[in-house]
Amino acid sequence: MSKERNFNLLSKINLPADLRQLPVEKLPEVCAELRQDIIDELADNPGHFASSLGVVELTVALHYVFNTPYDRIVWDVGHQAYGHKILTGRRERFSTNRKLHGICPFPSPEESEYDSFTCGHASNSISAALGMSVAFEEKGETDRNVIAVIGDGSMSGGLAFEGLNNASSTPNNLLIILNDNNMSIDRSVGGMKHYLLQLHTSPWYNRLRFQVSQKLYRWGVLNDERKNSIIRFNNSVKSLISNQQNIFEGMNIRYFGPCNGHNVLELVQVLRDIKNMKGPKLLHLHTVKGKGFKPAEQAATIWHAPGKFDKDTGQRIVSDTSGQPPRFQDVFGNTLLELAQQNDRIVGVTPAMPTGCSMNILMKAMPDRAFDVGIAEGHAVTFSGGMAKEGMLPFCNIYSAFAQRAYDNIIHDVAIQRLNVVLCLDRAGLVGEDGPTHHGAFDLAYLRPIPHLTISSPRNEHELRHLMYTAQLPDKGPFVIRYPRGRGHLVDWKCAMKEIPVGKGEKLKDGESLAVLTLGPIAYEAGKAIEQAEKEAQERGEKLTVAHYDMRFLKPIDTEILEEVAQRFTHVMTLEDGVISGGLGSAVLEYMADKGYALKVKRLGLPDEFVEHGSVEQLYQIVGLDSNSIAREIIQFVKH
Repeated sequence: MSKERNFNLLSKINLPADLRQLPVEKLPEVCAELRQDIIDELADNPGHFASSLGVVELTVALHYVFNTPYDRIVWDVGHQAYGHKILTGRRERFSTNRKLHGICPFPSPEESEYDSFTCGHASNSISAALGMSVAFEEKGETDRNVIAVIGDGSMSGGLAFEGLNNASSTPNNLLIILNDNNMSIDRSVGGMKHYLLQLHTSPWYNRLRFQVSQKLYRWGVLNDERKNSIIRFNNSVKSLISNQQNIFEGMNIRYFGPCNGHNVLELVQVLRDIKNMKGPKLLHLHTVKGKGFKPAEQAATIWHAPGKFDKDTGQRIVSDTSGQPPRFQDVFGNTLLELAQQNDRIVGVTPAMPTGCSMNILMKAMPDRAFDVGIAEGHAVTFSGGMAKEGMLPFCNIYSAFAQRAYDNIIHDVAIQRLNVVLCLDRAGLVGEDGPTHHGAFDLAYLRPIPHLTISSPRNEHELRHLMYTAQLPDKGPFVIRYPRGRGHLVDWKCAMKEIPVGKGEKLKDGESLAVLTLGPIAYEAGKAIEQAEKEAQERGEKLTVAHYDMRFLKPIDTEILEEVAQRFTHVMTLEDGVISGGLGSAVLEYMADKGYALKVKRLGLPDEFVEHGSVEQLYQIVGLDSNSIAREIIQFVKH
């Protein structure tokens, strides 16, 4: 681990202030040590690898030039911020990254003053940084700099463009750094391009430019509208000479670059030159994901989060999964391909997560039937709605936590029109080490009030296949299927698919003392808990038999099961891996109240707080959804 490794320079850097004491010619050595530290750490403690390696030089340059934390750096998605964490006082604790009670997987203001804004979801950096820059202007703190660091992938998100549009028309001094790792660095950029970069970043040029503009303002020759036209013209001339166009040319945002994001000395010079320029500006860098670790450079997608690996050979350490149940996402991917082969109306849509959700299986087999729309969850839903309107049958797969960003699109562009979009919410429930920004905790509660939606959650792989088959049958309308991250429960997962009646649950076990209602895979924890509680009661000479119902659908909820429960039991317990407010338990309470049934209802689910990061098993114990905790709740509940 890094805390056991003695580096020549990095070991002496506890905070960025220490970094800024070094002569600039020492920075390449700092970068080399920081890159090695990240490799050493992540070889044994898995995390987001390639992205952080790709911004080592940028990270060092930013903290060297700017007075952090007084100056603000807003990272877009924390995948690239490991070097930032190491340089800002967390090197000794970095081995706890993503572990229970350890440092957070993404930058968090609660953890460090150097983490200026939460960044677990993409595309928010420009908007947040713009807000900070305007706030400093309003407070008269004009000496404070704000920098948004955004990747070319995050730039595809609509929020990024909204922020750019506002930045172009609101007085601010925001610096946007576009980390472009989608193409290799062209080392021979051409003399004119290099000259332009030097010219437009030089202090002499910009002082002269500012003085001339101020005189023209005083003479009445220049106003804001003409100034913006000149900036657009200036950008157009640069694009003509450099033979490279970009979207920022017409947005009144000064554009610099592209330049080599792995030349730390050049980065320091450029950042110093543009640091105090007035108005919004964008610096375009070309970087390589996984820089400095050849396997990651060659396969950045695989090395985004590779798990454990041998840092000397580059060999990934992959555990033997033979004989284990498959991951839910792989069952989804393979089943989607099966269904698409049978139904030529089916298409797949995902916002930049084809590998993460296994839609790459359909993409490989039928590339014309699968669409990766980039980091644009709202667009993914509305795009799916448009296809459904014209007769296609989209399976739109979005991680549950990311689907929060598409809430209005689900209502306005799908549900109102009853369009047959199958919304597959991967990573539902607690996801583990990625923490509160990624837990799929809210989907049941925020989707349940929407009219026309069918909301389902399969307890195992067979149920997932059946629900996917059901959702693509005629006249099913908007259909939500949510399922968790990780492996399921059935090794023999492939089965003949059949229709499940919408709104119909299943009794898994009969009993007389208590009814337990579950939704989704938490049925397995409940099953173990019921067995444990009944066994303990028997050992005490008490009679306890618990009925267990898999509700399968949150909406429409199975009222036949609810009527049976109301007639037979006085005690009802609900279990769900979503927030306790608004989900299954709330739906059951509402039904019983509306019908006038005076039952004792105990709800178990996620608490009204953001759950930290850690393994799923650890988190289930913390929130009381592991089998032992559920068994204790059953025993205590029936006694009252």
